[in-house]
Amino acid sequence: MGYEVTATRKRPQLFDALIGQEFVVSTIKSSIEQGRFAHAYLFSGPRGVGKTSSARILAKALNCEQGPTPYPCGVCSSCREITAGNSTDVIEIDGASNTSVNDVRIIKDEVLFPPQSSRYKIYIIDEVHMLSTSAFNALLKTIEEPPEYVLFIFATTETHKVPATIRSRCQQFHFQLISLEAIKEILSQTVQEMGLEAEDEALFWIAKESTGSMRDAYTLFDQIVSFSGTKITMESILKKLGISGVDSIQKIVSLLGQGETGQGISHMNDLMISGVSVEQAVKDFAAFFRSVLLIKRGITSESILGIQPSSIDRSLLNIYTEEQIEAALQLFLHLYKDIRYSLEPRYELELALSRLSYLHQMASSSTLLASVRELKESLVSGLPITNTPATETRKAIPDTQKKEAEQPGSPLPSFENKREKTDAPVPQEQEPTEEKNVVKHITQDTLVDLIHVMAHRRDPLGNLFHQVSNVDHTDTTLTLTFANQYSLDSSKEHLEKFRNLFREECGFEGRLVCTIEAPKEHSTAKHDGIDPTVKQIASMFRGTIVE
Repeated sequence: MGYEVTATRKRPQLFDALIGQEFVVSTIKSSIEQGRFAHAYLFSGPRGVGKTSSARILAKALNCEQGPTPYPCGVCSSCREITAGNSTDVIEIDGASNTSVNDVRIIKDEVLFPPQSSRYKIYIIDEVHMLSTSAFNALLKTIEEPPEYVLFIFATTETHKVPATIRSRCQQFHFQLISLEAIKEILSQTVQEMGLEAEDEALFWIAKESTGSMRDAYTLFDQIVSFSGTKITMESILKKLGISGVDSIQKIVSLLGQGETGQGISHMNDLMISGVSVEQAVKDFAAFFRSVLLIKRGITSESILGIQPSSIDRSLLNIYTEEQIEAALQLFLHLYKDIRYSLEPRYELELALSRLSYLHQMASSSTLLASVRELKESLVSGLPITNTPATETRKAIPDTQKKEAEQPGSPLPSFENKREKTDAPVPQEQEPTEEKNVVKHITQDTLVDLIHVMAHRRDPLGNLFHQVSNVDHTDTTLTLTFANQYSLDSSKEHLEKFRNLFREECGFEGRLVCTIEAPKEHSTAKHDGIDPTVKQIASMFRGTIVE
């Protein structure tokens, strides 16, 4: 975008030269048609998107013999001189090389003289942010009140470095990065105009490497054409430029995933012999794992991924979890920073590949902490320890799957204690069911029988009844008092299942209430001549006090 392609066009127009910058095109075109020109323009945006080229096109549009017109003819003397860069009335200045106040004073003296052969005298200052503060101050008055035949067009990649006093006196146009698809389309047209052949994958790679800059795309394209001959192929690009392609990286990752570490490192050695540097290999591995991570998260846009999704082996996506791919990406990002201070960068890369063979065993610190917490809770409560990862067992069970999850033999999920602690227990009641006659009176012994029933069903939820310290049963209400908060929270998650169990085994269909044992009051006074603290210690260790 912003580059003139005149190989097959005899009359280049503003729209042909600015491909994709719709806002810039429509605004400038409208202003030219209405004859409403600003005396100063500020073109900002990333490098290589057409800022300076657009300034030249605007100069042609204003000074064309058929103008001012948004469609400069390109054949008159003024247009041809601007294209060749030798127009006496269109002066291009490099702001990076002319930064002093003296350079600006020369401009101030020149603007006093009208244009020699054109309609306007136009100053195009590239990289204007490089001017010194004194130079900006000297230019300020000239920009604010210039002669009617003078225009200034500034181009910069860093708008924030241009003083606000300058920006406020300019019409500002921001140029955007060029999409990958647009660059690829322009390159495809250029290939046809030059009578060449090119693989779609090769053009995609050139467009991706240009990172939104049409100038970079053309530079890389010219380099590749110089050694590719009449046909541009991805194979020749990889071989000549020393780049490891997606297929090579994917093959190494597959070998490492299968435990073939030696073969993976050997294949990496072959790539290095072909000319791939350690730094380039690290970049390629990082880009590959980034693309795989984005694909697993549902992103399919080629412009975001940087690769074509069809080039990724689908079976590879199922080997690793998102967390493990994140770990691999982080591994190579850190490696790129480390190799610049390494004794031997190649050793660092081989060590990273060796670690990559254990990628399926990698886990983040948050997962490990969650697993340790689950193990601790299971040991404290006496519940069985499941073999599933903490990240899986802590997921909420959807309503549609709750019945299946509560079948006998299903593992008990672990639940975090989210209930605020209070000084007194707060009963957790459910909506009362319809009162019915009690068939069997429920006591602590009844709970022991139910534990055996649950064990026969291979249901670990029966272990919760071990934590019941008291049972209070009336005709309409059954109250279970638990010894600790964790058991209470776990029981609440399966209250409906417990109610069905008491209905089936005991015939009880009344209200089921779960509560927690009230905290014991500790007094500083001594009873029976024994310190209460000593009694508590003896109770904790199941010991006896010997006087």
